[in-house]
Amino acid sequence: MDFTPTEEQAAARELAARIFGDLATHERLAAAGTGTDAELWKALCAAGLPGAVEEIGLLGLVLLLEEQGRVTAQVPFAATCAYGVLAVARHGTDEQRARLLPGLRDGTRVAAGAFPAQPGVRAERRPGAAGRLTGVVPAVPWLREATHVLVADAGRTLWLVRTDDDGVRREAVETTAPWSAGRLGLDGAPAERLGGDGAYGDVLATARTACAALQAGVCAGSLARAVAHTTTREQFGRPLSTNQGVLLRAADAYMDTEAIRVTAYEAAWRRDAGLDAGPHALTAAWWAAEAGTRVVHAGQHLHGGIGADVDHPVHRHFLWGRQLAAYLGSGAQLLEELGELLTKEEAGHESR
Repeated sequence: MDFTPTEEQAAARELAARIFGDLATHERLAAAGTGTDAELWKALCAAGLPGAVEEIGLLGLVLLLEEQGRVTAQVPFAATCAYGVLAVARHGTDEQRARLLPGLRDGTRVAAGAFPAQPGVRAERRPGAAGRLTGVVPAVPWLREATHVLVADAGRTLWLVRTDDDGVRREAVETTAPWSAGRLGLDGAPAERLGGDGAYGDVLATARTACAALQAGVCAGSLARAVAHTTTREQFGRPLSTNQGVLLRAADAYMDTEAIRVTAYEAAWRRDAGLDAGPHALTAAWWAAEAGTRVVHAGQHLHGGIGADVDHPVHRHFLWGRQLAAYLGSGAQLLEELGELLTKEEAGHESR
């Protein structure tokens, strides 16, 4: 494995870092509330970054999402790329790619994902790739901004739904992080099938890897703020960073952040190489959920009393870290799924 970015990946990351750094300021984020920063989203799309993901792959997207997470930028970038650009590019028909990808690349279409598979969503199949969906998904991140939502029904079949079609209802839902989430109601909503066997597992692994990349950035940003605070804040005439307890807490947070990052890189690299990335995406998701929670708690704790101020920038990292962990699932849940997957793989090897 070689995680060294290509020239194209490095250039895209540098461009993303510059755009996020210039526009995702604390003042603008506070003004955005729970909605998308429209100017930032327009800038990202004008720079061609969503469309570039087709060329730079999932590993390239991971690098871009680290930059987004570092500043908790309020845009549906991860969702549109994971559930839209990459999903349609790999699993769509020629007609679907020609119809959907241009809008996903330029930002006129925004994708959200009702993932993992929704046990309460039933599909009635029609001739061809058409279908009708019925059910409720309690919370879908970025649904309020989405033009399309990729729904995984109870049978793990993927369906694309237009959010403005008859039979589709959206209601605002407030989550821990301000992700413009919504409750999705489907009442015989028209849908088109995306992909065949294996599409669900690939998109799920892609989404988990993308979330882990966001978490790596969120944790890095939280830790950077904590380091800046503890090296400038003094207690008894010495910087807080000289205290052994502070040093050890920050060191643990750094190691956790690196573990999230390297496991996300591995999962992305394997997906781009055409290898099975399911177990590796689950591993990255586990680190993102378990270690990510530790890091954002440490970042807030290392700020002392001001870390409890909900208006302080570090509080956004705390909220994003907690939300990402909740979205990925509990550590025990992820480990159980990983164990089942590895057991099936081992059984398959033994039967050959």
